[in-house]
Amino acid sequence: MTRTARAYTNIALIKYWGKKDQQLKLPYTNSLSLTLDRFYTDTKATIIDSDQDVVYLNNKLLDASQNKRILNYLTTVRKFYSFNDHFQIDSVNHVPTSAGFASSASGFSALAAAISETKQLNLSRRELSILARNGSGSASRSIYGGFVEWQAGHDNESSFAVPIDETPEIDLSLLSVVINKHSKKISSTVGMENSVKTSPFYPNWVTLVTSEIKEIKQAIAQKDLQKIGEISEHNAMSMHALTLSADPSFTYFAPETIRIIQLIQELRQKGIFAYATIDAGPNVKIICTKESLALVQEYIEQQLSDVTCVVANIGPGIQYV
Repeated sequence: MTRTARAYTNIALIKYWGKKDQQLKLPYTNSLSLTLDRFYTDTKATIIDSDQDVVYLNNKLLDASQNKRILNYLTTVRKFYSFNDHFQIDSVNHVPTSAGFASSASGFSALAAAISETKQLNLSRRELSILARNGSGSASRSIYGGFVEWQAGHDNESSFAVPIDETPEIDLSLLSVVINKHSKKISSTVGMENSVKTSPFYPNWVTLVTSEIKEIKQAIAQKDLQKIGEISEHNAMSMHALTLSADPSFTYFAPETIRIIQLIQELRQKGIFAYATIDAGPNVKIICTKESLALVQEYIEQQLSDVTCVVANIGPGIQYV
């Protein structure tokens, strides 16, 4: 059986920043995300008569140096499930790669689902989340729609995502402000490692996340939009404080990133609902209500002419197309 799996990106409202196990991609803390409907990856896995895997990304054949991460992942999957088949992977990425939009989340989530379907592994969504996590930590969350929590766990079997509310009846939209579509100079993996090893505030980060996870889950249950916005923004700024306090210090922010944060603060002073969240990249995602969305977008585009604004709403989990 060969079917194309579609997985959507997610935005972490409570961030994952730091791995206690690099190989298994086990995080130091839980994290909580919102799956989005705007950016996604479609992936098909076909069994081929070969002793090597073949990978196409956006209809382009990747050479061994370009797809080392995917090839290593396929080797891991074969070990997990004790089979020797090799695959042709056809993946189309509708996400700006390596610019803070978690393209690896949708990418490895779709890849895990595609392999599961092709090999008829009959995995539960929890097992699929574990399989996706072995490709990319944040991919564990894209198995589900809506609000999702990734439980850090302590080994391969205990680290997986769980749905909090997959179809929340909540007035929440996301405005992605794209400053830069180019790849990051410092990958998330390297950035995390530097922050964990050298930021004096990392132990405080672990404590903070534990408390903010509880707070935001309560806010989600109560549909308290303002609290969701406040906690998400504070958590994002705290994460980026780790990069600034690392040694040597580094940042994913561009000058425009700072300007957008200032504009969001101005909007709030005008009584318009807007809160920032920023992953490992310069692009800013603004948490809005459907009422505030148009006002926020207009204000940003008036002040900054060289940005692209993309609206995203709450998205679904894995689909097959």
